Order: sequence, then structure tokens, then C-alpha cells
Amino acid sequence: MTTLIILNPHAGGGRAGRLWSKIEPLLWEQLGKLVVAVTQRPEEVAGHLDKARAAGLNRVIAIGGDGTNHALVNELVRLNRENPGEPPMTFGSLPVGTGRDWARTIGIPFSPAAAVQWIKAAHPVPLDLGRLASDGQERHFLNIASAGIGGVIANRVNRIITRRPWTFYKATVETLLNYRPQRMSVRLDGQVWYDGPAYIVAVANGQMFGHGMRIAPNAAYDDGLFDVVLVEGMPRLRILSALNTVYSGAHLKRSDVHCKRARVVEVESHEGALGLELDGESAAGQHMRFEVMPRALNVLAGVK
Repeated sequence: MTTLIILNPHAGGGRAGRLWSKIEPLLWEQLGKLVVAVTQRPEEVAGHLDKARAAGLNRVIAIGGDGTNHALVNELVRLNRENPGEPPMTFGSLPVGTGRDWARTIGIPFSPAAAVQWIKAAHPVPLDLGRLASDGQERHFLNIASAGIGGVIANRVNRIITRRPWTFYKATVETLLNYRPQRMSVRLDGQVWYDGPAYIVAVANGQMFGHGMRIAPNAAYDDGLFDVVLVEGMPRLRILSALNTVYSGAHLKRSDVHCKRARVVEVESHEGALGLELDGESAAGQHMRFEVMPRALNVLAGVK
């Protein structure tokens, strides 16, 4: 089997490019024939996938960060939708970005050699995706999307060229010091769930974001449901003291944090556009509808 490799050499502050020379011979040895496509911008992914489909390739592995995964997943949805009578393409990833939160959720080792062995042993499993319709646009996400402060943090992080393990935490604290929770209405499966000021509502297919924050520790990516986590507006000192509990998942025990499962999540901002974050990529929207797409993408996930 021939495998398409989508390489983003800039992921992880350039870590992907530096590690590629070590990973490449291992991939050839363990996976067989490779076609390597180096991408500089997310919009280049579509052309590489179209050529791969035309050549009969049906397995693609991203070597990059969560943003690379996000771009690739959206193009795979398009490609599989445009070719309904053909075998769907299978998605895999090797974590060399900064956050590596999807890898944490799904259990991919961080060591390059161990990750290659993991990919070799993995087999395709149909997993859920999230779909976001917002202000006339549609996007898909593999891991977690959020509305509120998450979009502001993602925008801050994405402006930093050289990132360190503490980059996400530092950006979160800096943003919390200046962010004012915005009033939003949230409906779950058509029923009003919350109306009031909130720091964030996270719509989770996976469990972690922000470099290891366990925002939805009980989420499952194959149960046909989102875990929806909302953090109410509260005094700044209280939210800062609560921040560290997110790394253990203990925040779910707080009375000002709410969690519930749903298939459809509708969020409306009462104060203009909210920041949005999808798999680490920032955006904005005022009227948002998140919907689970059950078993929508074949992912290299199950290790035999």
C-alpha cells in the first residue's frame, strides 16, 4: 500500500522539519512506499489529496500539529463527500506540533520511533467528527471546538513563532487577566441549557486541548455525542485559581462549571462575535451550530 504523507515542516516552531530526517527512513521501513507532499499553507492540502485520490491512494498521514490535522480533516470530508461510491480515505497523524492534544487523546506516543511503530500497528476505525455551521460558513473538527476565550487564546498562541511547552499556559493566563466573559445562550438538542456570561463553552469530541488541559476528560470520539463543558462568568481571581484544575479534570466538580452530552449544540452571542477555536485554529462567530457526524471519518486509531 502506498501512503501519502502531508508534511508541515513549520509545525511545532519548526520541529516537524527538524525531525523529518529521522522519521522518514523509519516510515519507509515500516509503511512501505510513500508519496511525500510538503505544505506551506493549509490551502495546498486540497490539491495533494485530489492527486492522491486520482492515483488510487487511500491512506494519508499528517506530520504536523493540530492545525495540520484540522486542514487535512476538512479536505478529507470534502473529498469523501465528492466520491461517495469509492472507498473513503483513511486519516492518520504523527504528533510533532506544539500542543499534540489529539495524540494525547488517542494514545499516540510522542517519541518519533514509537509513534511510527504505533501507526504501523494501527488500523482504520470510523470515528465521529464535529461540524460547525456559523454565519453562513461550514467547518469540521476532529478534536475540540470552543466559543469564547478559547478563540482569543488560540489567536494569541498562533501569533507566537517560537513556542515552548509553557506557551499555552502563559497565553491562557495573560488572556484571563484581560478577558471579560460575554453573555451567550446555549441550547443542547433544542433545549435551553444556559443563558448568561461565560468564559467558554467547549464542544468536545476528544478530551484535551491547550497542551494537555483535560477540558472534557470523559469524552469519547466514537459515541455519537459531544461532551459540552461550560465555564460560567466569575471573578477574575476565582477563574485564575480554577485554571490548574483543568489539567486533572477536577474542574468538573465545580458548581460554576457545567457538563452535559448532546448531539447538537447551538450557541448565540448577545454581544457580537465570539472568539472561536477549532482544533487549535482561531475564528469568530455570533450564531453557531455544532453537530456530531457519527462515524464520519476512517482514522488510524485502533492498535491491534
